[in-house]
Amino acid sequence: MKPGPEAGRREPPAPALLDRALKPFGDVRPGEGTTVLLMSLSVHVLLVAYYVLKTVREPLILVAGGAEIKSYAAGAQALSLVFYVPFYGWLAARLPRQRFLTAIVLLFVGCIELFVFGGRTSLPHIGFLFYVWVGIFNLTTIAQFWSYANEIYDRAQGERLFPLIAIGAAAGAPLGAALAEGLFTRGVSPFAMMQVAAAILLLHLALYRVVGRRMRAAGNVARQTPIERGNGFALVLRSRYLGLIALLLVLLNICKTVGEYILGRSVLSAADAHLAAAAGFDRQAFIGAFYGSFFFWTNVATILLQAFLVSRLVKWRGMAGVVLALPVVALGAYAIAAIGVGLALLRFLKIAENATDYSITNTAKQMLWLPTSREEKYNAKQAIDTFFVRGGDMLAAGLVFVGTHILVLNAAGFARANVVVVAMALGAGVVLLREHRRLTTAPATPSSPAIADGKGRWPWAARRAAG
Repeated sequence: MKPGPEAGRREPPAPALLDRALKPFGDVRPGEGTTVLLMSLSVHVLLVAYYVLKTVREPLILVAGGAEIKSYAAGAQALSLVFYVPFYGWLAARLPRQRFLTAIVLLFVGCIELFVFGGRTSLPHIGFLFYVWVGIFNLTTIAQFWSYANEIYDRAQGERLFPLIAIGAAAGAPLGAALAEGLFTRGVSPFAMMQVAAAILLLHLALYRVVGRRMRAAGNVARQTPIERGNGFALVLRSRYLGLIALLLVLLNICKTVGEYILGRSVLSAADAHLAAAAGFDRQAFIGAFYGSFFFWTNVATILLQAFLVSRLVKWRGMAGVVLALPVVALGAYAIAAIGVGLALLRFLKIAENATDYSITNTAKQMLWLPTSREEKYNAKQAIDTFFVRGGDMLAAGLVFVGTHILVLNAAGFARANVVVVAMALGAGVVLLREHRRLTTAPATPSSPAIADGKGRWPWAARRAAG
């Protein structure tokens, strides 16, 4: 009997138990579950460490200088990144991928130890310096993780698996916030809490190495080479698509930073009111406990959105659903805050905004990089996720300065300013989605502004390239 056409076809492997267990949270294919879980666990412990550090920085900066100094410190991060981003690209071009990831994590662990030493020797302005450093640490390590994820997964895999991997980040944030709140209430010093975060970062590094060994065992050897050297700023400026990503993130970060100022100002006012009522009131403990609770509930909402909504939103509404979610939510939140609200309602509105940002928008930001080159995934992404995002902080600091010292705005006035910024972000998001659609569906033609590998350029860059 002659074999039929199906005789030579190999059946796909049956999904393992882990693959089946992850299926409710994302479209996991056979054989993908272990690496997905390791990647999710890696970003999970990274976010635990970050939220311990993030909670520590709040009382250090607010008690030392107030909410206004906090907004200026956020702006100072952008100036620091002018020097840091080229250093990051220089180092990436000289070390193999796995050694490069190791070097960056160990560099930040070393910085933590220096802050511990500085704090215990009463280094002046330690709160300001630590606030600037935490912002750089956060953006660098998280951007680096997602650059790595963008490299080991192709576009189709990333669109299926990134929402699931991001559950680890969403789950790590509330755990880190709850850990920090518990340590604060037990009287643990901020500098001892920094040491806890350093130990957790070493676990994150160990998980990187486990994933790296799996990649080598799977034959992913060519990508262990150093990343091609490139100027991240130049890559962004000559690409229309990357420029639109940068513009959207700058606008969203202006909105977020001004919102943090509004919340910080309100919390500080509440702490001062308590101090006026009771002379022995501990302002630092009150602020630390407030932010620990705030971060905890923000991230409980984040993990629920990440686990049960994000992958479905991508499936139902595509990129538009995840890219435009935060502008729509923030527009509603600040429109309500603009009429004047108390601390309790403001806290709720900020939880809604931040949870949307940390779940839906965080996933969208990583998915936007799937159609880019390896050089762009590391060098351009690092420039956007650090310098351009912190550039939004610098612009927000300018807005806070003008609003505080010239226009003398109250919290409702700053909320009205944020409504304008969010409306601009909504427009930028719509234009970015059009460019993403063109980039991922339309082939490059001699008459189009697409370059050979499908990346769009700004018109001036296309004319320059044409000679």
